[in-house]
Amino acid sequence: LVRDKKIEGISELRDESDKDGMRVVIELKRGQVIDVLLNNLYKQTVLESSFGINMVALIKGQPKLVNLKEILESFLSHRREVVTRRTLFELKKSINRAHILEGQTIALTNIDEMIALIKSSKTPAEAQKAITAKLWKPGKVLVMLKKAGNISTRPENIDHSIKFGIEKKGYRLSNEQAKAILELKLNRLTGLEQENIFNEYSTLLDDIKGFTKILKDPNALKKVIIDELIEVKEKYGDERKTEIVEFYSDLTDEDLIPEEDLIVTLSREGYAKIQPLDEYRSQRRGGTGKRATSFKEEDFISKLFIANTHDTLLCFSSYGKVYWIKVYRLPRSGRNAKGRPIVNLLPLENDERIQAVLPIKDFQQNKFVFMAT
Repeated sequence: LVRDKKIEGISELRDESDKDGMRVVIELKRGQVIDVLLNNLYKQTVLESSFGINMVALIKGQPKLVNLKEILESFLSHRREVVTRRTLFELKKSINRAHILEGQTIALTNIDEMIALIKSSKTPAEAQKAITAKLWKPGKVLVMLKKAGNISTRPENIDHSIKFGIEKKGYRLSNEQAKAILELKLNRLTGLEQENIFNEYSTLLDDIKGFTKILKDPNALKKVIIDELIEVKEKYGDERKTEIVEFYSDLTDEDLIPEEDLIVTLSREGYAKIQPLDEYRSQRRGGTGKRATSFKEEDFISKLFIANTHDTLLCFSSYGKVYWIKVYRLPRSGRNAKGRPIVNLLPLENDERIQAVLPIKDFQQNKFVFMAT
């Protein structure tokens, strides 16, 4: 690009890349503006690359083209569903386990009577039926149920048409509790410790309370999702390979042109051009002057002024219209060239002429243009 003069103002290029990374050093010529060079590099090289991504995802079983916001919303919706299902599963599991612990406490409270009943039964089915038919002394189950309070430990997946739980005269075991007792070996049944059962039961109550809150409170559900994402980040996350900065660039032609003061000329016949200031120099007394342009005999310079390449020229026509054009869009010509017809630069009508030109650097709301004809 430098060799083809597509990018100018560079005095030296050095490649200082090594094993630690890529590094290219660009040295500018004296007086060059670094922002203009950067804009040219962004525009004409791969220093900045933009590319589109088509994100297609399966949403509710259907492929859908989504944007960044939609894919994030879909991911969060998926996480809500996963956490909700998992929490519901864990809740049911904890309730079922608490229910079994209540049954084991009944067995421990009535251990001698329980063992005698099991030994007298001919089959496991007969023993199960006998266990569920009898009202047992509640014992320490009352303490457990009091601690549970309004926390339900009654499983939803068992037959509620069969009475079970605490009654006026005692505690009736469910089929599930009876099965769990019968599956215990005798040595395990006699070796049960009430303190261990009570501690596990207390932990399960806390779990049930927490799971219920997650299912009922959206903020609690959100906190679980956030905490799990943070945990994944801390476990598997690494440093970003790129940097996110608040920068948006939509480069225009003006961004690629350095600011420079130029001489603007407009002839009576409508020829316009710009010239560098350094084509003219001050002269002492007796100097012969320099030709500013070359016209036909009947044409002459009607307007001559200095303006910046980034200035806007307001061109007022004989029809009372105003046109605008950037200074850098005027043709850059030498002293012996007359320039380019203004009708080729502005959408003038037949016989419409530019009567006045006003260079504007910044458009300010508290300033006005006064015109008189």
